[in-house]
Amino acid sequence: MNKKEMMVAAIENGTVLDHIPSDRLFDVVSLLHLDKMSNSVTIGYNLKSAVMGTKSIIKIANKYFTDEELNQLSVVAPNISLCIIKDYEIIEKRMVVMPEELVGIVRCPNPKCITNNEPMQTRFKTTSHSSDIIRCSYCNKDVDLKDVCIVE
Repeated sequence: MNKKEMMVAAIENGTVLDHIPSDRLFDVVSLLHLDKMSNSVTIGYNLKSAVMGTKSIIKIANKYFTDEELNQLSVVAPNISLCIIKDYEIIEKRMVVMPEELVGIVRCPNPKCITNNEPMQTRFKTTSHSSDIIRCSYCNKDVDLKDVCIVE
């Protein structure tokens, strides 16, 4: 065994979220309510990565996420890897990518926006000039993904 490698127990069934930017790990933990789960959760923080410098990883036993949860996740940590594990084997691997439209996920920071004054869902679209900027479909306010507030 290479002494430079860390050993983390494999999960029999569940989900692995990999290539999470380390500065967003606790946002992901909070967003997915991992602190309230009774499932086994393994978290690796600030792990060395040849591509990212450092990364984080989360393994959740016996948990599979809905498309809605993954859409929320894509806002705080876009382009992470998601692996679905069954019987200790990866049966699906894909990137978590932000959809073109986010409905009811992000709060508009504009206090005059109708979504902050009427009971209606927010609606944002990705902008063509930057993948880090989303635009409110009602008031056209641009929001940087680093500054978003998730609708609870």
